[in-house]
Parts: sequence; C-alpha cells; structure tokens
Amino acid sequence: MLKLRPSCECCNVDLPPADRSAMICSFECTFCARCAHDKLDGICPNCGGELVRRPVRPVSKLAAYPASTDRVFKPQGCADAAAQDA
Repeated sequence: MLKLRPSCECCNVDLPPADRSAMICSFECTFCARCAHDKLDGICPNCGGELVRRPVRPVSKLAAYPASTDRVFKPQGCADAAAQDA
C-alpha cells in the first residue's frame, strides 16, 4: 500500500491524499507537479526513477488506510535540472 506522503520533498508544499497533481517514483519519493516538471524534468533526484502521477486513495478507504503524516523535506537534492546539466 502506498504511503501517500503529505508533502513535496523539494518545496514542502502540502499534498493531501486527494491531490491529483502529486508525483511519485517507484520508491514513493513524493513531489508536487511544479517541482517534478520544472526542477526535476520528471526524474527522481533520489533514485533516478521516473516520476508519475500518484494514485488517489478513495475517501472511503482513508479511515481504515490513512495517508502518511511523515514529511520528507530534502531541498538540497532538488536543484533545477538545468543547473545540474550545466
């Protein structure tokens, strides 16, 4: 079951469970769409994997299977992709 982390690892913006713009990699690293596209070019800075849209857990399942409350914030790993290529 996905952890559904509550925030973007780059900018720390809130990403509620129903947020359809949240992006994840196969290790469940979580980013907002803006950071995933504008800073990371769709590639996870932690593992190098592809960032894809995080699925939304049905509201009816959240009580029994709540989203994670553990925030991961690693802004140092989220430099602009253009700056990394320079």
